[in-house]
Amino acid sequence: MSSCVPARADSARTKHIHPPHSPPTGGPRRFRLAGADVSASIAVFLIALPLSLGIALATGAPLQAGLVAAAVGGIVVGWLGGCPLQVSGPAAGLTVVTADLIQQYGWRTTCAITVLAGIAQLGLGCLRVARSALAVSPAIVHGMLAGIGVTIAVAQLHIVLGGTPQSSVPDNLLALPAQLANLRPADVAASVLTLTLLFLWPRVPGKAGRLLGKLPAALIAVAGATAVAALAGLRLPKVDLPSWSSHALATLPDGPVLGLVAAVLTTTLVCSVQSLLGAVAVDKLVSARPGLTGRVKRSDLDRELLGQGAANIVSGSLGGLPIAGVAVRSTANVSAGAVSRNSTMLHGVLVLIATLLLVPALELIPLASLAALVMAVGLKMVSLNHIRTVTRHREVLVYAVTTGGVVFFGVLEGVALGIAVAVGVALHRLSRTRIKHDETAGVHHVHVRGQLTFLAVPRLSRVLHQVPQGVDTVVELDGSFMDHAAYETLQDWQKTHTAQGGRVDITGRRPGTRISEPADTDGCRCRPWTPWRNHQCEPPQPTPPPGADGQGETGTDTDAVTGSPGRPSGQSEADGPDGPDGPDGPKGSDGRGKPTGTGVTGTPSGLGGLSARDLARGISGRELARGISAFQRNTAPLVRGELARLAREGQQPSQLFLTCADSRVVTSMITSSGPGDLFVVRNVGNLVPLPGEESGDDSVAAAIEYAVDVLKVRSITVCGHSGCGAMQALLSAEPGGAQTPLKRWLRHGLPSLARLRDDPESPSGAPESPSEDTDSWPLLAGRPPADAAERLCLANVVQQLEHLRAHDAVARALSAGDLELHGMYFHVGEAQAYLLSGDPVSAADGVFELVLETDLTA
Repeated sequence: MSSCVPARADSARTKHIHPPHSPPTGGPRRFRLAGADVSASIAVFLIALPLSLGIALATGAPLQAGLVAAAVGGIVVGWLGGCPLQVSGPAAGLTVVTADLIQQYGWRTTCAITVLAGIAQLGLGCLRVARSALAVSPAIVHGMLAGIGVTIAVAQLHIVLGGTPQSSVPDNLLALPAQLANLRPADVAASVLTLTLLFLWPRVPGKAGRLLGKLPAALIAVAGATAVAALAGLRLPKVDLPSWSSHALATLPDGPVLGLVAAVLTTTLVCSVQSLLGAVAVDKLVSARPGLTGRVKRSDLDRELLGQGAANIVSGSLGGLPIAGVAVRSTANVSAGAVSRNSTMLHGVLVLIATLLLVPALELIPLASLAALVMAVGLKMVSLNHIRTVTRHREVLVYAVTTGGVVFFGVLEGVALGIAVAVGVALHRLSRTRIKHDETAGVHHVHVRGQLTFLAVPRLSRVLHQVPQGVDTVVELDGSFMDHAAYETLQDWQKTHTAQGGRVDITGRRPGTRISEPADTDGCRCRPWTPWRNHQCEPPQPTPPPGADGQGETGTDTDAVTGSPGRPSGQSEADGPDGPDGPDGPKGSDGRGKPTGTGVTGTPSGLGGLSARDLARGISGRELARGISAFQRNTAPLVRGELARLAREGQQPSQLFLTCADSRVVTSMITSSGPGDLFVVRNVGNLVPLPGEESGDDSVAAAIEYAVDVLKVRSITVCGHSGCGAMQALLSAEPGGAQTPLKRWLRHGLPSLARLRDDPESPSGAPESPSEDTDSWPLLAGRPPADAAERLCLANVVQQLEHLRAHDAVARALSAGDLELHGMYFHVGEAQAYLLSGDPVSAADGVFELVLETDLTA
């Protein structure tokens, strides 16, 4: 408390408007509704209205039930839920479950099951087990959604063709030939028009497309089909909303107890998992929006589960469909600029108003149009991106079994099959360990691939005893887990082999598997693509000469030459990644149990006779050799096959990536590319000299010509970055002076400087503060640049794209439609990439949009 007392003597006379540590006096805070929330709620409402009717149609429930669920989901979950920007309502993922319940128990009992599922969700929320739901394998979740999507699409296809769907996917497939023979042209026409508008509306080109794209495609598709059907006088089934006075409400559940319990568990599982996964995905979308992270808190998953439970209780009691978080509406809400939960609640109010006042307009909608809309949503649930992901992680079997189980047996049965297969796959991987022994250049290598558990100990021991005594041995562990039995076996053999005169280096391809270090690593434990600071450990500092105070020329020179690269973040100099007393020896040892003999600075005392410059030169040489050695040991075995293929077939990159020579811009890391993917040109300032210009640079032009004419790249990307030294040099350059090579090269950046010149007399050609003339600046995710340097970096990207078009090879490829040009800006401090949208003519037209970390899918 003493730290809170003012130090001034007259602080006691300070007058407080209100007592300390209490809220200010006055009336209650007024409710404020942001304009961004209003516009976002309207966008979500326009999407929710047709989808709610379509999902109700697909389940066989009264159409009003979809509107009830949409209104309750928006108002109740928006008010009580833990994810402010997630929009809840009737979800496509619940269609199959709800349809089965209606067919088996009837509508009123289904409403009661919805109420019981909501009560179960409240119990789970009170138990704070929401995080546990995320432990379900993504392959199972994606497989469940894919199976539901297939079921929806097959069932709605019958309505699209003018018929009636059957109760299961096999029955629908068997009845499809007869349905095709007796299709109704009016229904097919309305469905085809709906799908055409749904597909083409987001792809309208040009400025008109950007304006029209603000209207949701789902609304346009249904409204267009409705208008055409009304004008053409087509006779086809339409939406029929009965009077609210005859609306069916929930009743006491009627049916076998075990069946009802299974129905409640299934509804609870699907609603909860879909809502919680959606909340996590919304958090990622929010984090990608600058300026929103501080205003919108991260999701409270337990509170979200409580909100979903309360909404299902209310919806079921009022005769509505089950409720869950909906991906399409949540994405639209975040993309439309929502800043609080008010947008979700207002969308629910708008649905309620439409339900009461727009009944005549809603009853003009053809059922075939709604069926086509829901069929498209079901097909989107079979995501190719999800299939690629599970294939890459070797979980395609779990995905396929779950999908097939949901399609042919039901949601609960399919999920149970998926869980069983996932457990079997995990056990198989845990017990499958490959161990082999070979000899290369007199060094024996023992390769262990897989998890080292007690099941693999007999094979490990047999292979280790095949290694002759007294030889150099490398044990390479390629796995993420080692139990106590395997660890003791490995340690006992290592001690025995070392005592017999041999040398053992136990290493791994993944971080955390190294048990001991080789003698020549100087204690550096950095690994490729781990958190690092300049990717090197702290180099030893020279011991000051006798009588020095440690602040003289030697210490300063060392810091200037080496740059003090540092060590991985969060790791102290004495502590390795294994802790202060890891397996390499206690603190103060060199990793082999020997004292370091540190002097005043804690460095080897034997280095005191070396100059700092000589020491730094030697350290740099060892860093280079150590990095190459790490590549040969850890990375080369993984890429050798791919590089051998590229050596045989030649390079076939798809992109030319032109960026700055700045050491902080790592192209392969930013673009997640590998060998053979990118043809990279780097220079100071990512400049593209105009062809034929005096003092031009033929090397850049030659690279462009070779990439376009010989390698046939399909795109060229010019990438600028924050804190670019070349742009700062342009801003601070004085006229005249000696023409050094750097100044001659930076002449190619003068058009970028002139592009945004506001004052012809200004030497920099740029405003001095970010507040001046912001309308003429290129925008960065909707905001103006932070300062003149960032403004010039963005304008330089636009200018260099214009220079590219002046090259003959690029012009020919662009006119033939074989090449695309892209602009990119990488903010180093944020580790965030921005892509230039459109094809700007001037810097003011340029908008650099965020590249999102993830996208929600239906």
